[in-house]
Amino acid sequence: MTYFRQFNKNIKRALRLLLESIFPNMAVHILKGRLKGMKWIVSSGNPRYCLGTYEHKHQELFTKTITEGVFVYDIGAHVGFYTLLASVLVGNGGRVIAFEPLPRNIHYLKKHLQLNHCNNVTLIEAAVGGKSGNAFFRIEPSSYTGYLSTEGRFKVKLVGLDEIVLNGEIPPPDYIKMDIEGGEYLALLGAREILIKYHPTIFLSTHGIEVHQKC
Repeated sequence: MTYFRQFNKNIKRALRLLLESIFPNMAVHILKGRLKGMKWIVSSGNPRYCLGTYEHKHQELFTKTITEGVFVYDIGAHVGFYTLLASVLVGNGGRVIAFEPLPRNIHYLKKHLQLNHCNNVTLIEAAVGGKSGNAFFRIEPSSYTGYLSTEGRFKVKLVGLDEIVLNGEIPPPDYIKMDIEGGEYLALLGAREILIKYHPTIFLSTHGIEVHQKC
């Protein structure tokens, strides 16, 4: 099972690299869902983004729990699928702040925001953790995701939510979407004061039993 899982990852990575080399900026219209008709770069990631079927059940829940006019943090924005979805859902009266540390993902995230004229989104090029500073990041090449790790080779900027909110750098959130590959517990610890003070809705994806239990 492990062999076939790794083989599948390698095939996906090879196909993604092939698409990036042949069609580096080819955009298509998303076929289904709330983002139907919006533009998406084919080579940016999972083919289900273009189909509009990516994490279908999660999309439904996300859509039901965000209301127009709210302030959303997308923590672990990757290439921007949920960022675009949040941008549409909050409308012109709301705002989205997307947090993403990896340059490759930031490149596509910016492209997707530009292609779809998302003027209610602010991008912070950093990972979210327990406190602000710098940290090492380990990258998974098959999916262009990653996580904070002392074994990582890529150095990223790190922000703690309490620090940047209470310092007045960004407004407090009404809604937090977080998917950061196992770093959720430390990120929430770094947001303890704003969670107590502002009571935002949290849309959380945990990675690993230990992290899930702590959160």
